[in-house]
Amino acid sequence: STMFLVGLSGGIASGKSTVVAMLRELGCAVIDADVIARQVVQPHSKAHQQILQHFGTEILLENGEINREALGNIIFSQPEKRRLLNSITHPEILKEMLKQVLKYFVLGYRYVILDIPLLFETRGLTRFMKYTVLVYCDPPTQRARLMRRSGLGAAEAEARISSQLPLDEKRKWATHVIDNSGERESTRRQVLRLHARLEDSLHFLWARLAVGTAVAGLGGLVFLLLRHFIS
Repeated sequence: STMFLVGLSGGIASGKSTVVAMLRELGCAVIDADVIARQVVQPHSKAHQQILQHFGTEILLENGEINREALGNIIFSQPEKRRLLNSITHPEILKEMLKQVLKYFVLGYRYVILDIPLLFETRGLTRFMKYTVLVYCDPPTQRARLMRRSGLGAAEAEARISSQLPLDEKRKWATHVIDNSGERESTRRQVLRLHARLEDSLHFLWARLAVGTAVAGLGGLVFLLLRHFIS
């Protein structure tokens, strides 16, 4: 069998969710790293129990879920606590990602898309992706969409955008770019072309997958993912 991995990322208000929805409609296999990062710390999970043992019950909400803001305040001010949290969540996130990749391999999928918001920030994680895809939009469009979506003023929107790696910088590293600056139909046509190209690509990736499980930078990815959904 042949299968390869495709890393997908974007920026705030760039339209990544729209592109992912289109890919799912085409029947593509998509693994959402943010969803996994949340799932592995749900109540009664192994990671949840370990986090309580080390951080105490004061980080819990009334419904038993972890108060991400409270936990975030701890790990961002105490590097040793951050490393501890990474050591708890890293194996569980990796295990779930690999389990889902293997599931799609067994099902015969040609490729699997890993939806990782901070893919290009981690850099090292791209080493075992055959292709990387950036959902791009020009800065004025990105700012306008964020203001409209979140009800922010221009200064607030610009501050949030500036806190991320610029899309123009990420664009330099991506092997494929979906320009979502225009109409939805234009984006759909680009997604269809990308899907066709990926379906025509044949690359063995078991070696890449094996290397990927040992990528040391994945620990940094876990921290960045946690920081992403905590904020």
